Amino acid sequence: MSERIPIRSEEAPAPGGPYSQAIRSGGFLFLAGQGPFRPDGSKVEGPFEDQARQTLDNLQAVAAAAGASLADAVRVGVYLRDMSNFAAMNRIYAEFFRDPMPARTTIQSDLPGFEIEVDAVLAMAG
Repeated sequence: MSERIPIRSEEAPAPGGPYSQAIRSGGFLFLAGQGPFRPDGSKVEGPFEDQARQTLDNLQAVAAAAGASLADAVRVGVYLRDMSNFAAMNRIYAEFFRDPMPARTTIQSDLPGFEIEVDAVLAMAG
């Protein structure tokens, strides 16, 4: 079994439960879902676009703590409270991910008080 190395970034909010921000194992980095929360844990209020950017900034911060970036993503999960935000999410998503685009699933989800959550799997060198 591969070693499991927890990753922690002070540039993203602390986990809200018994989980790691990310785990590096077997050549992959598994990023836990991030939402629209500042590193101090306060929620971003306001338009969906602001929530989406904060969410992806958080994901990028955790990736950077492991020496990676979202350019290394091979799979992304996007969870939207309201699918009417799908087009806006796609525009913002394209600011953070580049070709070749990772595989992605987008699911409507009854998120508790926020509009978006995103998780990812990144391929890591060596």
